[in-house]
Amino acid sequence: MTQGKNGLTYADAGVDIDAGNALVDRIKPAAASTNRSGVMAGLGGFGGLFDLKAAGYDDPILVAATDGVGTKLRIAIDTGHVDHVGIDLVAMCVNDLVCQGAEPLFFLDYFATGVLEQDAAARVIEGIAEGCRQSGCALIGGETAEMPGMYPAGDFDLAGFSVGAMERGASLPAQVGAGDVLLGLASDGVHSNGYSLVRKIVELSGLGWDDAAPWDAERSLGAALLTPTRVYVRSALTAIRAGGVHGFAHITGGGLTENIPRVLPEGCGIAVDLGAWELPGVFRWMAEQGGMAEAEMLKTFNCGIGMVVVVAAEAAEAVQAALAEAGETVCALGHVTDSAGVQYSGRLL
Repeated sequence: MTQGKNGLTYADAGVDIDAGNALVDRIKPAAASTNRSGVMAGLGGFGGLFDLKAAGYDDPILVAATDGVGTKLRIAIDTGHVDHVGIDLVAMCVNDLVCQGAEPLFFLDYFATGVLEQDAAARVIEGIAEGCRQSGCALIGGETAEMPGMYPAGDFDLAGFSVGAMERGASLPAQVGAGDVLLGLASDGVHSNGYSLVRKIVELSGLGWDDAAPWDAERSLGAALLTPTRVYVRSALTAIRAGGVHGFAHITGGGLTENIPRVLPEGCGIAVDLGAWELPGVFRWMAEQGGMAEAEMLKTFNCGIGMVVVVAAEAAEAVQAALAEAGETVCALGHVTDSAGVQYSGRLL
């Protein structure tokens, strides 16, 4: 052994393995609460195991999705309200999966930080478990990366990965055509897109995160803007079982303008009545504060519609009733046309 050298440890370099192990122990109950048919092992292995046959599939096609929370994290970190960003992380992945017709089965997360703060990390991951429970998928693994020098004190980043399945031949979108009805499902707020602009608008407004939200005096501005993304999975699967659903569009970055056309066949377009729903207060406030044009709002934010269901005209009434029974606020906001492009009528602002 070389003499005269300091006995350095990994902790001296800023990585506390014991803290990481303690975090895993703390979050095991939250992960266990998400167990569902098909899960074969808990946390702690080198990989998560899942049995598709035990989950009830005969001839499955797998669908995978990955996403993050974006700069909404900045608000969560600055306010200390980190409990719900895990729901956002799950929702952004599983809402995409169900648009393909898939049932989300399991989820893995990646949590990266400069110095591991066990309580904050546990609160984030417990939020991820809540998102998994809401969507019916299992949290079967993840990675906590402590990387000194990569993130300022207190900062962290998140990424999520979800896998779902459907029986062969059941993928969406399918059979979308002119005359199909567009059903809009209400959002719970801004969800997880456009937050770089949100933060800019708040900066220009002169308000602080602890000030009352101008559209909701019962909550602080920070808390209102951190309302988690709505998880549409169970409702969407209910709609599929009702029959007649041809596709879904998750309204994320690009808003209504860019996301609905993603499910259309070549040559088709959409006609949307902007008067079919009321613009929520948070969006009206941002439009006023930022002096934003209607077109910019529609291609940046969800504007109150978090998911759009494309359904055969003859099935629209039954699907709308099934979605309402599942707890969604639904409006008929337009239809598919036989000419390419997006046509808006009525006024949003």
